[in-house]
Amino acid sequence: MIDESLIASLGVADAEANELFQAYATDRQIDTMDEILDGSIQDFTPGSILEATVIGFAGDDVIVDMGLKSEGLIKKEEFDNVADVQVGDKIKVLLERVEGDGGLVEISKRKADRIINWQRLIETTNEGDVVEGRVMRKIKGGLLVDIGIPAFLPASQVDIRRPHDIGDFIGRDVRAEILKIDLERRNIVVSRRKLIEHERETAKKRLLGTINEGDIVTGTVKNIADFGAFVDLGGIDGLLHITDMSWGRVNHPSDIVKIDQKIEVKVLNIDYDREKIALGLKQREASPWEEIEKRYPVNSRVKGEVVNIMSYGAFVKLEDGIEGLVHISEMSWTRRVNHPSELVSVAQEVEVVVLEIDKDKQEISLGMKQIEVNPWELVAEKYPVGTVIEGAVRNLVNYGAFVEIEPGIDGLLHVSDLSWTRKVAHPNEMINKGDVIKCVVLDVDLDKQRISLGQKQLTEDPWISAIPGAYQPGMVVRGKVTKITNFGVFVELEDDLEGLLHISELADHKVENPQEVVKPNQEVDVKILRVDIDDRKIGLSLKRAQWGAADEERHERTEKRAAPGGGPQRGGMDDHGAMGTDKIQF
Repeated sequence: MIDESLIASLGVADAEANELFQAYATDRQIDTMDEILDGSIQDFTPGSILEATVIGFAGDDVIVDMGLKSEGLIKKEEFDNVADVQVGDKIKVLLERVEGDGGLVEISKRKADRIINWQRLIETTNEGDVVEGRVMRKIKGGLLVDIGIPAFLPASQVDIRRPHDIGDFIGRDVRAEILKIDLERRNIVVSRRKLIEHERETAKKRLLGTINEGDIVTGTVKNIADFGAFVDLGGIDGLLHITDMSWGRVNHPSDIVKIDQKIEVKVLNIDYDREKIALGLKQREASPWEEIEKRYPVNSRVKGEVVNIMSYGAFVKLEDGIEGLVHISEMSWTRRVNHPSELVSVAQEVEVVVLEIDKDKQEISLGMKQIEVNPWELVAEKYPVGTVIEGAVRNLVNYGAFVEIEPGIDGLLHVSDLSWTRKVAHPNEMINKGDVIKCVVLDVDLDKQRISLGQKQLTEDPWISAIPGAYQPGMVVRGKVTKITNFGVFVELEDDLEGLLHISELADHKVENPQEVVKPNQEVDVKILRVDIDDRKIGLSLKRAQWGAADEERHERTEKRAAPGGGPQRGGMDDHGAMGTDKIQF
């Protein structure tokens, strides 16, 4: 279209300009009439799709001519690639509005494309068909995909495993299956996940029909868990367990494989019913456990690196894929090891002895203490039975005390070997932790690595040498009440020597509670009823110490009548430790 300003710019006279303008207008009228007659004139009703011709560019706009003195401006951003647009190109536009008599119009190429594409889409595609498009942007609940028209891809339908951020798909070309076409609302919902599932199902059936155990296949790591990695074999995922990743130690699967990494694995097992495949990475190489006995014979010395420390021992790497366990009990002959970290640390090189090999379980038992001479082999020579030793009390337990004979060598002083005469309930009644004491070696057990000690054996046994002569049955002696029980009273006759005063020997009458008669620390005169050397016991009587001669005679007559058959009874001990005398029946 040529307007007055354009003609004026040519620099001609006003009369000439008017003549040119009238001639141009007449030509356009003739053209328009021809277009009307041949039916090529377009419908300029708002909402119509018109054909336009690119005639130029102006700033951010593309100028198009739609005929009938009509020109329009289209934003360059409405073109997919405006650099490829040339003058003369034919395009389709949507007439949105006509403004004024000047013929200015408001048009949109993008909207026209969508209407055309929508019409073509509903004519050529159905629900279930596969379409392809580029992800435009992220919207509430999912993504918007341009498949000719904007289609909604829900977040749950983006992939089989929901991605961490669906925004990563923006700008990517994707293929998807049409889930729903809503003609009334003119929208389409698509699913990339469903398409992948269908494709994987087809690929899975094909794969299960061709793959065999022992095959070497290539796959892509899709997911990593603490117990292993899932590898996509092309339609089905196989599990690469952490124990099948390497012959050596693997702390976590991510140390061996990465997401989206392509790896070659060996098919270990196929479960056709459950459609599960077990894969192995280490099985592609020969097992280092083959001929392990030849490389590491039992009792041989080897060096290795400490790779892991547990409460029960340390794992030592001998070579790639070969680790042995040094149990905490095999770390030292003499040192009391509470935790392996007291002796070794990770990455430390140690020398060990091979103790045992279990090839089936792929286990090697190692020892550190075997590198040195066992000091217990010399104990019997250094400390024969009867040797008097001196050592510090290292620990106290209910049944005795552990005495250090030399560093790492302890002997047990049992509670029964603390005193000849005193009844010791706990060793702390006589000794304390840290005390330096003398003991006698009573026994050496090399197999169990034990030494038995005694302290009372340092002195002569008074039950043989002194007590029988000092305490005779029938004697009345003075003692002190030390302990009261429900069955009787213990009376101390001298240091560490006690006798038992049975409850029946407290008084002539029946006693329910011993404390009715005596009190703790009370001094009492008691009569010795018996002295049992074998059992190391002395039986006492309080009531008999208080009897006179008449009481004794009366007691003897009573016992005589109570004796079986009423006949004479020779002297002996009654149930309470009382000594009987020769009796004659009257």
